[in-house]
Amino acid sequence: MRWGTVAITGAAGTIGAVVRRALRPEAERLLLVDRAPLRPEAGNEEVRPADLRDEAAVRSALAGADRVLHLGGIPDEAPLPDLLGANVLGTHHVLEAARRAGIGRVVLASSNRVTGFHPAGHRTAPDEPVRPDGLYGVSKAAVEALGRLYADKFGLSVICLRIGSFEPEPTEPRHLATWLSPRDTVGYVRAALTAPETTRFATVYAVSANTRRFWELPDPAVLDYAPLDDAEVHAGGIPGADLPPDPAAPQAGPYAAPEFTLPHLAP
Repeated sequence: MRWGTVAITGAAGTIGAVVRRALRPEAERLLLVDRAPLRPEAGNEEVRPADLRDEAAVRSALAGADRVLHLGGIPDEAPLPDLLGANVLGTHHVLEAARRAGIGRVVLASSNRVTGFHPAGHRTAPDEPVRPDGLYGVSKAAVEALGRLYADKFGLSVICLRIGSFEPEPTEPRHLATWLSPRDTVGYVRAALTAPETTRFATVYAVSANTRRFWELPDPAVLDYAPLDDAEVHAGGIPGADLPPDPAAPQAGPYAAPEFTLPHLAP
């Protein structure tokens, strides 16, 4: 019982469910925020239904929180108006609620897709220019920009996690570079929630210690977590894992293709 009250938006999602179970013994109270149905599974859990697009509902849902893990939103390619509402406006509502309530730490779920057009042969650092691979990546770039604004202008302590390919195990060749294991997901979240409040703003790639990874691991001075898992352990069971990747191809793989975004554009 070290962390006070932690609010998790998107608590009904795939990552939210994993993190919720892990944080349950460590938080005095968990506020589970989602528009999808949820039920408390422990005495220290409280369900607070809210649509992230509703500012008043978000403010009410986060009342009493000491820290916020913001996982909510649309997690993949979609029409831009939908992404702007759920991801960008929703994040604005979370940050604004945190500002008004004096919440000490906000952890924002960003995505590796913010930089998907960097080439696969280049190990990318979080301070390099964004190169979104689609409309979803654009929305997450805006999420990071909002976090930076609220840190610089209003003094919030904000950490953005550029989440890799969250899967129980890697199942395709690209995952050998991008995999984020459930164990490392929890490790990154713990580190981000508990980093010193002197960390005013940081962006880090949340990826396992994959031998073939595209991205730099966190500087311990920025986020003190060293991932434990490596997708290479699973390479023998992945068809095509032995084929050399094209170093000039986008890190995003199929997400960078026009065909991935065209269905979400107006005819």
